[in-house]
Amino acid sequence: MSGDPVAPRLEVVEYTDPLCPWAWGSEPTFRRLRQALEGRVRWRRVYCILFDDDDDPAPDPAAETAWYARYIEEVGAHTRAPYAARLSRVAASSWPASLVAKAAEAQGEEEAVRALRRLRETVFVLGEPADTLDLALSAVRDVPGLDAARLHRDATSEAVREKVLADHAEARRPVAEVLAPPSGDTPHPGAAKETDDGTGLRYALPTVLVRGEAGHRAVPGWRPYREYVAAVEELSPGLVAPVPPLPANEALRRHRTLTEPERRALAGGPWPPPDADRVDTANGPLWLCPSEAEVHPATRPTATPAR
Repeated sequence: MSGDPVAPRLEVVEYTDPLCPWAWGSEPTFRRLRQALEGRVRWRRVYCILFDDDDDPAPDPAAETAWYARYIEEVGAHTRAPYAARLSRVAASSWPASLVAKAAEAQGEEEAVRALRRLRETVFVLGEPADTLDLALSAVRDVPGLDAARLHRDATSEAVREKVLADHAEARRPVAEVLAPPSGDTPHPGAAKETDDGTGLRYALPTVLVRGEAGHRAVPGWRPYREYVAAVEELSPGLVAPVPPLPANEALRRHRTLTEPERRALAGGPWPPPDADRVDTANGPLWLCPSEAEVHPATRPTATPAR
């Protein structure tokens, strides 16, 4: 029918987890890629569940937390992404954050992206992972455009749980190309990981799978922007639009929070904007636009962000 929207030529599948440090460090690249492909592809997030409910508890939680904090620091040394000066604990479960992130998708793509971002920031900015349903819902309660009551209903519904269960299963059916990917120029090449129960393999996080009529291309691990562009262009030449840097204040308003690597990738001109709010972490600042600073957990009176 004349006037009907054109169906996207490609699907971009992002295998991720709200609490994964490599996924957090990939945000500058993925934000730029989403902007370059806006309106041109279907972008779908699949929640892998990095910390599963049936994982065995650590015999020494304090030692495990110290080890994991060092691991996050090592990842941050490569990605330059912020991390909290003090990590309160290793997340008990990825299920609550994944359920809330999946539930937010019913309220719109922009709202879903903002909710997922807040959930990531709970662990990597605040050091308090959103690993219970109450914590996950609290983290996103003031996200602009989200209906909190509806989000609570959806996040606790069987329908959303079934969607995350389907994500969990899909993430454990990796394509052959990621079973032993070439290392390339990256500290995280993204070969598929053995599941904790030893019964199979799952995608390393993050992994992007680009799919279309001409086939699929996998981009696993922590990769430069050009590799994602190449994967898309191989299947649909000319689809990736240029992404010129936005003026600093416009970039911050659009994305609401920006790390240093993100603002270098997405913003141009003098930095910071005069009305930007700064939250310091152990690995650089998080910049907030004024309206985000009014409601963000890092700036709530009870918050204890790393400074």
